[in-house]
Amino acid sequence: MMSAGFQLGVIGSLALSVASSVAIVICNKALISTLGFPFATTLTSWHLMMTFCTLHMAQRLHFFEPKAIDGQTVILFGLLNGTSIGLLNLSLGFNSIGFYQMTKLAIIPFTVLLETIFLKKRFSESIKLSLLVLLLGVGIASVTDLKLNLLGSVLSGLAIATTCVGQILTNTIQKRLKVSSTQLLYQSAPYQAAILFATGPFVDQLLTNRSVFAHKYTTPVLGFIMLSCLIAVSVNFSTFLVIGTTSPVTYQVLGHLKTCLVLSFGYILLHDPFNARNILGILIAIFGMALYSYFSVKESKKKATNDALPVSQMPEKETEPLLATKDNSDTKKANGVSHDC
Repeated sequence: MMSAGFQLGVIGSLALSVASSVAIVICNKALISTLGFPFATTLTSWHLMMTFCTLHMAQRLHFFEPKAIDGQTVILFGLLNGTSIGLLNLSLGFNSIGFYQMTKLAIIPFTVLLETIFLKKRFSESIKLSLLVLLLGVGIASVTDLKLNLLGSVLSGLAIATTCVGQILTNTIQKRLKVSSTQLLYQSAPYQAAILFATGPFVDQLLTNRSVFAHKYTTPVLGFIMLSCLIAVSVNFSTFLVIGTTSPVTYQVLGHLKTCLVLSFGYILLHDPFNARNILGILIAIFGMALYSYFSVKESKKKATNDALPVSQMPEKETEPLLATKDNSDTKKANGVSHDC
């Protein structure tokens, strides 16, 4: 049964993720739109390097103990996550805003599909319905035009695949290797930063026709870059924490809540254009999130109650089916499969 401390930890990680993500969007929008610093991929590499340096200092001060993880696993995981970030930026650059939003929406159903096929995870009809309502709402609120092109579509497909696999691995590695979100982020951040640090300037020049090295770094630009990097430490930490304590699908649901909040804050604080369609979409999305939260909590409590039943209260079955059930249970535990959604 989930303890009260664990539940508070999950709520805290969700709140930290929402607050830090909304903060960094507002900060980066000021940096990119107002101050004219459009080098998003390079900026992300600096975010990850700052995250690693911060965690390294925390480790040296004994805030957490590092745990050795197989080198090949960490390197491949780090490179995969770094590649997914670069591909998402390229997808945004080579597609319309509407098609890019559709790319982000497609991550949830593809994650569900991959977890169902490869991890044998079951999603109830209630959960699927709530996700459908959520995606419908976010689509109404954020998707405008849908201009298609071959290169952009290929980049979007690769971005979806790498993002889904990366987030599933974030959850699977933490559970199978029994490492914390902090330990995994500490080990993988240098490799994520390295691939973006190496490719970021080229990606950004391809997308903006400007060089990050030739940019004029004024005091306000440097100040916002530093602020963005500091907020990113919280964003990266909370991302691994949320995926590790919940699931990749829950993290994506949370991401769409952030989208709704950013749209709302953009209208309230920055006076961005807002219409009845945006409002309707946000309300539908919030209803979908509420349904997802309700059904997830309900199913988690049901599973916890079943797990807590003493053997004497279990229904009696034939000897052979019992052995088969036990084998299946052991196999699922060995594979790290969880039915919590």
